[in-house]
Amino acid sequence: MRKSAVVLFFVLCAVSLCNGQASYVYSQPDELNDGWKTADMRSMDVDTTRIYQLFTQLRQGEHKLHSALFIKSGEVIIEEYFNAYDVGKQQDLRSVTKSIRALLLGIAIDKGFIDSVDDPISKYLKDPVPKKNLDPRKNEITIKHLITMSAGWDCNDWDKKSAGQEDRVYRKKDWVQYTLDLPMINDPGSISNYCSMGVLLLAEIISRASGMSIDTFAEKFLFQPLGIENIGWGHTSKKEVISSGKRLYMLPRDMAKIGQLILNNGMWKDMQIVSGTWIETATTPKTKITGMDYGYLWWNIPFKANGKAIVSTTATGNGGQYIMVFPEWNMVAVFTGGAYNSQEDKLPFAIMNDVFLPTFIDNN
Repeated sequence: MRKSAVVLFFVLCAVSLCNGQASYVYSQPDELNDGWKTADMRSMDVDTTRIYQLFTQLRQGEHKLHSALFIKSGEVIIEEYFNAYDVGKQQDLRSVTKSIRALLLGIAIDKGFIDSVDDPISKYLKDPVPKKNLDPRKNEITIKHLITMSAGWDCNDWDKKSAGQEDRVYRKKDWVQYTLDLPMINDPGSISNYCSMGVLLLAEIISRASGMSIDTFAEKFLFQPLGIENIGWGHTSKKEVISSGKRLYMLPRDMAKIGQLILNNGMWKDMQIVSGTWIETATTPKTKITGMDYGYLWWNIPFKANGKAIVSTTATGNGGQYIMVFPEWNMVAVFTGGAYNSQEDKLPFAIMNDVFLPTFIDNN
């Protein structure tokens, strides 16, 4: 999250909306027997002018959005697709997968596979063991350090010179061994740097503790209860990738179920899938990364609309993949896109700040 880029997109979006012609035709999202109810935005007591202007502009102009969904009070009220994407086409979630793995960790703890986030990772990763850059501080690394990006390794995805930068690791043969062998540059828990390899180790820990591959664990304890069937696991690497290294491919509607699960403190319909205690803990800030509040693989991202400061619980992924949860307003938004490694992936923040939030939050 580069604040200047976000502000830039707010400005660009605001300007473009002023110039748009309201030719967009809204229709209530379809009910697809997938667990979602839908509602007609036109029946709500809101001024929808900005919505019509936004989607007119998006239909007429070039951009890299793939989808935009908005859920209010548990009902899908906006669902739009772009650039050859539709309701049935999976999206590569990229790092949104990390936030979902935080839920899997909560389930693993709830079910007794893992005792505590304060357990050292060596309790579950008995093999392999570090062979290079041996340092007594490696014995102090806990699961909590993995999920707060503070293990202390030289691992920073946003620094191309970092030994643990993800693209460097992807060229290695054994990602687990290579990560464990990274040099220590900080004491565990002292500094947080965005490190995908730590989350790979988290997935491997869940897998070994439960005796299931991470995809089997996720399907049994998270996706089946949510009624999510159209999923895939993959990676852009051309090498053979272990299950714990793969990321999710999902439908935007199913991404929204993850957001609703967060909103409802771990419940979907009448099922408690993840404990409410874990949801509260995981989404409460524990550290900061580039100045932004970060919990257990979930961001807290601030917005401001109608003079109100609003904080979202957000999962983010390269290219414009977002699950944004607004508990105070009973709202969830999902965006997907193809703006990989580009500041254009911040467009959804402008849409939220300048269009969705001003339209749907209480003006009083």
